[in-house]
Amino acid sequence: MKIGIVCYPTFGGSGVVATELGKALADEGHQVHFITYSQPARLDFFSENLFYHEVSVRDYPLFDYAPYESALASKLVDVVRFEQLDILHVHYAIPHASAAFMAKQILESYGINIPFVTTLHGTDITLVGKDPTYKPVVTFSINKSDGVTTVSQDLKEDTLKHFDITREIKVIPNFIDFSRFSLKPKDHFKKAIAPNNERILIHTSNFRKVKRTDDVIRMFQKIQEKIPSKLLMVGDGPERAYNEQLCRDMGVCDHVRFLGKQDAIEEILSVSDLFLMPSETESFGLAALEAMACKVPIITSNAGGLPELNVDGYCGYMSNVGDIDDMASKAISILQSDEVLNRFKENAFIRAKDFDLKKILPDYISYYNQVIENQFNLKEA
Repeated sequence: MKIGIVCYPTFGGSGVVATELGKALADEGHQVHFITYSQPARLDFFSENLFYHEVSVRDYPLFDYAPYESALASKLVDVVRFEQLDILHVHYAIPHASAAFMAKQILESYGINIPFVTTLHGTDITLVGKDPTYKPVVTFSINKSDGVTTVSQDLKEDTLKHFDITREIKVIPNFIDFSRFSLKPKDHFKKAIAPNNERILIHTSNFRKVKRTDDVIRMFQKIQEKIPSKLLMVGDGPERAYNEQLCRDMGVCDHVRFLGKQDAIEEILSVSDLFLMPSETESFGLAALEAMACKVPIITSNAGGLPELNVDGYCGYMSNVGDIDDMASKAISILQSDEVLNRFKENAFIRAKDFDLKKILPDYISYYNQVIENQFNLKEA
């Protein structure tokens, strides 16, 4: 099968999932073509089946904003025609789904009928998509997709609740590639972070308000008062400067390290003891799953799709959004005993195995075949 994948090439969840999916498909013998404006962050080319096509956007004085959607649609037409793709898979509705629909209409004039699948990842529905500026286009594009998936049941229900969707949506959860994660901890790295064998807590995100990164720091202060600990803040974004100042104001800056964006996140996770995710909402919680794959238990809010991942009291705990005291108390209950911590670590790894890429990949391949077959039947009819 020849598959075109459209995604944002950044460290965000949708781009990571799209890239890891494409690499896995290539390993299975499928030919995968990534089509985006720069090389995806996790994409390597150690496979003869991986290809990358850059979308070039011209900068004309007439345009205040470069028309990326039009450039993407044109590139899709070009790649589909000359690479003879069988299906397109676009990740994140805005603007990828509408660009794919536009490309499909243009390709029909060449006698080419190519189906496209849209995967909804979260903020394309829960935040941006609900904006009246985009909502009609998002609704139209979803309904015109030949297949639609969401990464959690909660996101599916949210989509159906807030949009007038007339087509079926399939839930295919996010996944983890255990060949990359679940590394053996590097003792020298752990010693550098926690020289006195302090517990190591970690948070990773894009530091937006919805991630409630200030709650992470307030929670950590309460934990640190009871248990000697260090906190690693991985990522970057608009809230970082405020968080750094908050650490100083709360007197914990000597115990907190801001590491910025990291490619080898699995190496950092492998030396960590507890992952903190107090988000306002999460469509799934991919960063938490990555932590669990590295035997790191999780403390999360109970928002969005997180209850579909975090088994409360088994691989971690959940609390109401903003309940810092409860989150800190539950974190302490895990960290204060080596025996309890090790039990939660093993349970986190076992739970992560439910989302092994080897289990999820066949669902995508089966869905592609179903969508292609439906497209063929429609053409024959």
